[in-house]
Amino acid sequence: MARVAQIISTGSYVPERVVTNAEIDEIMGVSTSEWLEANVGILERRWMVDGQTTSDLIVEAGKRAMEKAGVSPEQIGLVIVSTDTPDYLSPSTSIVVQHKLGVVNAGCYDVNSACAGWVTALDLGARYLATEPSAEYVLVTGGYGMSRYLDFQDKKTANLFADGAGAALLGIGEEPGFLASNLLAKGEFHDALGIYTGGVNRPATPENIEKFGPPKVEFVRKFPKTFNTEYWPLLVKGALDKVNLSYDDVDLFLWTQLNLRTIEYMMELLKQPIEKTYWVMDKWGYTGSPCVIMALDDAITHGRGPKPGDVIVFCASGGGISMASSVWKWTG
Repeated sequence: MARVAQIISTGSYVPERVVTNAEIDEIMGVSTSEWLEANVGILERRWMVDGQTTSDLIVEAGKRAMEKAGVSPEQIGLVIVSTDTPDYLSPSTSIVVQHKLGVVNAGCYDVNSACAGWVTALDLGARYLATEPSAEYVLVTGGYGMSRYLDFQDKKTANLFADGAGAALLGIGEEPGFLASNLLAKGEFHDALGIYTGGVNRPATPENIEKFGPPKVEFVRKFPKTFNTEYWPLLVKGALDKVNLSYDDVDLFLWTQLNLRTIEYMMELLKQPIEKTYWVMDKWGYTGSPCVIMALDDAITHGRGPKPGDVIVFCASGGGISMASSVWKWTG
């Protein structure tokens, strides 16, 4: 009998510190609130406090997912962490999470596909369960601590990014949960958006710090304005085609939570009602790769989650440019 992965439970976590648009304006010394609310839909966001790390956020989200499912740490066979704001360059953040969560029987590794990382990690977790007979549960997590890398002189980035984490607990079931995925990339944009100081290409030497400043998120050059609206339909359709489904067959679309206007436009473009999607960037800001699972968990919390048999699509893109979509049937 084939092993098929299901999403057993979800969890999310945001830090307690609320940062309003007015506070961002004060920090930057320039007002972007009106533009941000009208054009992006962000009203406030959460930032870590001193001493918190990306792994701390992930641990809280992972705990909540395991508690909802009644699964103990000892039952987890693999932990995958998606992050591009790791605790350390090395070792992996997943090894820190493994220790803090007490998942003593689990292997672990990190995935860094920027903001497409969690959907990519979800694909890996589903395939691992399908092919590893000894695996019972996989915890697919994502964490974002981008507040530590903000340049408050850059009004294009400092008002967008936030901190948070999300997790999905995958298990084996009789009915298929995971249906299909589609991964794409446009590597010619690898030097357009990212954190470019601190790696081997530009080590954080005193000379580089003096010249470029400390590690920070940078928009070095522009993406095409229509990139997401051009590629997201291709990304999603590529996954749906593999299982002979159409946009109309999807009950819940979970898009990268960067811009509410883009999400609204996408639903119009696909001729889908806005009720078929959900967003959290208005209250949590942009939380990078885990934003899509955080949105699903929040939808479930507020009674807007999927029903058994519903089809869910996760679609995410980010720096690189990396892109990933994944189609699931909600098994309840």
